[in-house]
Amino acid sequence: MKRSLLSAVAFLIIAIFAFQTVSAQFPRLPKIPKPNQPKPQPTPATTETAPPAQPESRNETKPAATTTTTAAAATGQETGPTIAKDSIQLTAFTHNVYRGNFDMWSWTPKIEFTVNGPIESGSQLFVEYTVPGAAPVKFDCETQATQKGYWWKTSCGGRDIPEAKHTTYTGPVSFAIRMRNELAGTDGTLFNGKTKVLKTRSNETGPKFVNHFVYYMDHDWNLPIGYVFYTPDSVYGWEYPTFNLAFWVRGEAVRFDPHLFYKGQEIGRAFMGGMQVGKASCGSVLDNSTTHFVNDSLPQKAKWSRVECSFPMVKRWDKTNNGQGQSNTNEMFKMAANSGDYEFKLLWNNKLARSIKFTVSPDGKLENGIGVTNKLGNDRVIVPVQIIGDQDGAWDKTAWKTDAFYGNPLTGFTAVP
Repeated sequence: MKRSLLSAVAFLIIAIFAFQTVSAQFPRLPKIPKPNQPKPQPTPATTETAPPAQPESRNETKPAATTTTTAAAATGQETGPTIAKDSIQLTAFTHNVYRGNFDMWSWTPKIEFTVNGPIESGSQLFVEYTVPGAAPVKFDCETQATQKGYWWKTSCGGRDIPEAKHTTYTGPVSFAIRMRNELAGTDGTLFNGKTKVLKTRSNETGPKFVNHFVYYMDHDWNLPIGYVFYTPDSVYGWEYPTFNLAFWVRGEAVRFDPHLFYKGQEIGRAFMGGMQVGKASCGSVLDNSTTHFVNDSLPQKAKWSRVECSFPMVKRWDKTNNGQGQSNTNEMFKMAANSGDYEFKLLWNNKLARSIKFTVSPDGKLENGIGVTNKLGNDRVIVPVQIIGDQDGAWDKTAWKTDAFYGNPLTGFTAVP
């Protein structure tokens, strides 16, 4: 009996030791975070990724996109919340009904925009728009308290506006982005704008569909206005920023081939084993289009797209590794060491379609003063875009003079003929 007890104890000790030895060979599992813990803030970024189809409301808070301060703050005059003007996208949302009549279609505005903080606790963003002959319509936008140096992006309107507020009106429309705070007893306007609503027939045929109009807003003013800017590297941040451009096209935003020149020589190209590596690319990041299919008679189907092009082989500088740079730093074109005049050329469907000329100052600075003067609200630099060819169809070449940024035309900007 005694010998059996001793054998059992010895077996238990050996089993425990064996378990510890085996378990030590397995890696430790990461700790599972507790619920409702704050997520780490994403790294700053100045570009919008091309998302899949979005829901009616898309909201997010992110750090202000800049190496130092936002363009609005750089003036030293802005202490409260401001609107990033180039973030405002106002479109017409077509509804398949008007006052209970499904044989007639109507519309309401849908808007998205970005607010540079601070947004104080208790604040509420809302939009007010006015159609001639009708009372002003107001609708709230999802709002979140946001610290200075961060921004809040929101979208609202569209299908969320009650049917009683739908309209069939076409023509000039005024609107305002406002913010109230009932805790503080304040109510102010952040942005005033105006736009023009147009309509066209749907792609349906037959007498039953005679009043099926699809509504849209004219965005031709965007076409002559472009942007140049840097974005931080995903690993090294602002020690290794990449050069980018943005511009608008009217029609299908596909088949782009971007090229960048410095003093007449193409840059941003490198080859390995006879193949080009780090090739520049372009893609649509924002589409202003109709909510319903339209007839073929409408040029470019009332679709405007903002396109962004990135040049991974073109950097502002390489300050990584304590200033020693990357192993391939000599293959990178660094704008900080190459001040002067540049030109971007775009082949669209294998045809020359865009030219953007801009100047880089010493240290790679892109600023020309237009964005700051007009309080754009971010650090993108506004540049004129030359429209070449006829792929955009017939468009209003003078719209930028009065309609830019929804009735807030740019001071100091001149379009390229």
